[in-house]
Amino acid sequence: MKHAWFKTTLALTISAASSYSVAGGFALNEQSISGMGSSYAGRSSSADDATTLFGNPAGMSRLKRSEVSVGAAAIVAKTDISHTSGSTAGSNDGDMVPFTAVPMGYYVNPVNDQWTFGVGVYAPFGLITDYEGGFQGRKFGDYSEVKVVTVQPTVSFRVNDQLSIGGGPTINRIDGKLESALGSLNPALGDSRVKIKGDDTAIGYNIGALYEFTPHTRAGVTYHSKVKYKLDGDTTVSGSDPIYTAIGAYGKYDASLDLTTPESVDASITHDIDDAWTVYAGSTWTRWSRLKEITVENDGVTGPAAGTLSSITEEQNWHDTWGYAVGTAYKLNQQWTLRAGLAFDQSPTNNTNRSPRIPTGDRTAVSFGFGWNPTEDLTVDVAYSYLWEEDTKINDVDTEGNKGSYAATYENSAHGFGTQVSYRF
Repeated sequence: MKHAWFKTTLALTISAASSYSVAGGFALNEQSISGMGSSYAGRSSSADDATTLFGNPAGMSRLKRSEVSVGAAAIVAKTDISHTSGSTAGSNDGDMVPFTAVPMGYYVNPVNDQWTFGVGVYAPFGLITDYEGGFQGRKFGDYSEVKVVTVQPTVSFRVNDQLSIGGGPTINRIDGKLESALGSLNPALGDSRVKIKGDDTAIGYNIGALYEFTPHTRAGVTYHSKVKYKLDGDTTVSGSDPIYTAIGAYGKYDASLDLTTPESVDASITHDIDDAWTVYAGSTWTRWSRLKEITVENDGVTGPAAGTLSSITEEQNWHDTWGYAVGTAYKLNQQWTLRAGLAFDQSPTNNTNRSPRIPTGDRTAVSFGFGWNPTEDLTVDVAYSYLWEEDTKINDVDTEGNKGSYAATYENSAHGFGTQVSYRF
């Protein structure tokens, strides 16, 4: 009962936290709007502005003046749910992801010809799903919100005319709020509710190298480290079912879990064909196979429910993923640059463990954008992306509690819009 719900809820926290980088799920790519226009194909090699602090810290060596870049992306998602069935009655409206904004900001300061310092603030991932109150799959999760804000102080060092290296720690703050229906054993009393809140701050690091073969061709590689979290929070179970009251299910409990988000490696190449055309190609590998299972430790549970709630383990069985992207930029004149890109990202989830909280599959994205330089000191970047996923199936069956079953086919797509302003001084 509560045992099975709690497993699903905290599994989401880990799954969302693990959606770092570009490996599917509801991961956020939006750490650079200039990169968004070419589908992030040159993320670790383009080094065109201060957003390279995230894409490749070594790229800061290419910036000759101090620079501030600030921006935000808006995500408008759409989901159609079909072929539904389950043991609980309810609706399947879809479109459970509300309008979401993702901000970012960077500052880079060249100290001398070799050393550059910078600091960035960005969101490496985020998740929000908010189904209607009578959602058919509500026992498997109907509200989920997980946010991470990262601060990254960074330095880069130009070794010689060709090679630069860079890196810095990442200070990561995670906050989550998750809710689910706990079906009443007496339908006349309505659903009980379960809510969980949790947070933690953890340290990781990013390092990178950039090699310039010629003034027109450069390649980069970036390593984003694993990050170890220990989420502390509480779970509140509320309702009026006398049977749940009798077994001690209602109440507020302390909860914690240890999780490690996987490392990733991003590599790309940038080539200037001539003064007008630039092409990019890149790939990202993420070690999702770290996420085999999770173990949740609960404190303060009493009564008959204590036997199953004290320690809970749930299998995830995620797999490593690859993401690929190609893109191009065309410099129309001194003021205008046009961009386009195409990307493909695998999903780490599988058909056995996928839930309504993260109903995601392999995705394809196409992007367009432009950069406007009204002066040598100012650049305004605007980008648009459209992504769509393969039809994704959910087939959840609760064999340990009273959630029953829920099956559906999800068709997900999203529009992304971004604006970024960079000022050099």
